Amino acid sequence: MKAIFGVLALVVVLAIVASLAKTQLSGSGLAGRAASAERAASLAADRAVPAAATVPEQSQSLQQQARDRTTRALQQGVERNKRADP
Repeated sequence: MKAIFGVLALVVVLAIVASLAKTQLSGSGLAGRAASAERAASLAADRAVPAAATVPEQSQSLQQQARDRTTRALQQGVERNKRADP
């Protein structure tokens, strides 16, 4: 009898933890959609490098994309901090 209650309690706790994890990972509705759209746009930009480009050209393109994304992330951080300050 103890074993049955123990297993049942474990299943209930597991269901609660799974539910909490799902809500945390799904994010909020509007912000999650904006992030998804941004990720899709960045993936499309990644594919903008022509397949016939040489390796040095592809490398330079990827480096530039990394710089651009870093700059964009820093700008977003600055804007977020400005909105947070009263």
